[in-house]
Amino acid sequence: MTAKTLSEPAVFTTLRNLLHKESAPGILLFFAAVAAMAVANSPLAGAYRAFLDIPIVVQVAELAIAKPLLLWINDGLMAVFFFVVGLELKRELVEGELSSLRQAFLPVAAAIGGIAGPALIYAAMNADDPVALRGWAIPSATDIAFALGVLALLGERVPRGLKIFLLTVAIVDDIGAILIIALFYSAAPAPITLAIAAAALGLLIIFNRTGVQRLSPYLLVGLVLWVAVLKSGVHATLAGVLLALTIPLRTPGPREASPARRLEADLHGPIAFGVLPLFAFANAGVSFDGMQLADLTHPIPLGITAGLFLGKQVGVMLVSVPLVLAGLARLPSGTSWTAFYGAAVITGIGFTMSLFIGSLAFKEEFVAQLPVDERVGILLGSALSAIAGYLILLLALRRSTRA
Repeated sequence: MTAKTLSEPAVFTTLRNLLHKESAPGILLFFAAVAAMAVANSPLAGAYRAFLDIPIVVQVAELAIAKPLLLWINDGLMAVFFFVVGLELKRELVEGELSSLRQAFLPVAAAIGGIAGPALIYAAMNADDPVALRGWAIPSATDIAFALGVLALLGERVPRGLKIFLLTVAIVDDIGAILIIALFYSAAPAPITLAIAAAALGLLIIFNRTGVQRLSPYLLVGLVLWVAVLKSGVHATLAGVLLALTIPLRTPGPREASPARRLEADLHGPIAFGVLPLFAFANAGVSFDGMQLADLTHPIPLGITAGLFLGKQVGVMLVSVPLVLAGLARLPSGTSWTAFYGAAVITGIGFTMSLFIGSLAFKEEFVAQLPVDERVGILLGSALSAIAGYLILLLALRRSTRA
C-alpha cells in the first residue's frame, strides 16, 4: 500500500488548515449567521423557532432554573464567553497592552470615542420613542472574532502594531459593553441572591489572595456565583467576568502555566468554534417574510446601521486624529493614516456583542411594540463595515508595498 493511499483525504487536510487560520473564527461566525437566516426563511422556520423554544429545567432540591434553549445559550454559554473575555482582560491589564498607560492611551481613547459616537447617532434618530431608545447601546461594541478575521484575510501585510491597536480597542469595547449591561440592562437586584453572589465573590478573592492554585475551588464557587447573579436580576454573563478576574495569572514556579493561562488556552477553541457560532445561529435568524424597503429606513435599524458604519469610524477618528496631531499619542508602528482609517471602519463590525445587547434591550415584553427587527440593522451595519474596512486596508497596504 502506497503512502498516498494511507494519507488522509484532501478535504480533511484543507479543513484542518482552515481551522488553524486566524480568520477561521470570523468565517465560521459568518456561515453560522447565514445558516440561521437561511433556515429562518425556509420551510424549516417553524422547526427552528421550536428548537430555540425547547424548555430546559435544571433543579436541585427547591432551587430550579427553567429557561428555553435560547436563553440557556444567551445566559449560560455566553457567560463562558465573557469568562474568557475576562481572562484576556486580566492578562492585558497585568502584562499586556493595557498595562502601560503610554501604550494603552490611544486605543483606550479611540474605543471611548467609538462607543460614544454610535450611541449618540442612534439616540438622536430614536429620541422620540422611549421603547426604541432602549437600543442605544446596540451599535457601540466591536466583534473581536470578525474584526480580527477581516485583518487575517489580508495576511502578513497588516502591520503588527495595527493588529494590536484593533485588538485593544475591541477589548476596551468589551469592557464598555460589560459596564453598560451591568448599569442599564440588568433588573433591580434581589437582595438575598445578591448577598449570596457577593459572598461567593468574596470567597473567590480570598482564594486568590491566599495563593490557591487549583482550579476546582474557583470553578465550584464560580458556579454558585453564576446561579446567584442569574437569580439576583443582574445579568448572568457578568458572573463570568468576575470569576475570571479572580483566577490566578501567575504561579509561584516559573515553569508552570498559571490557571488563568491554562483556562484561556483550553477554552479558546470551544468558544471560537462552538459557543460563538451557536450563539450566532440562535440569534441571527432574521425572517425577511413581508419585509419592505421602508423597514430598513425605520429609525431602529437605520440608527443601528448608521451607528455601526458611521458612528464607530467617526468616533474613533475624531478622538484619535487630534491626539496624534498634538503629539499626545502616536499611530501604531508601520501604519499609515489610510490603514488606520481602515481599522477604524472595521471597528463597526458589531455582530456578536450587538446581537447580545439587542437581545437584552428588546426583551420579549418589548418585541410586540417593535415594528421592525433590530437585527437587520446589526447585520447590515456590520457587513458594510467589514467590506469597506477590508477594501480601504487593501488599498492602503498595496500603496505601502509599492512605496
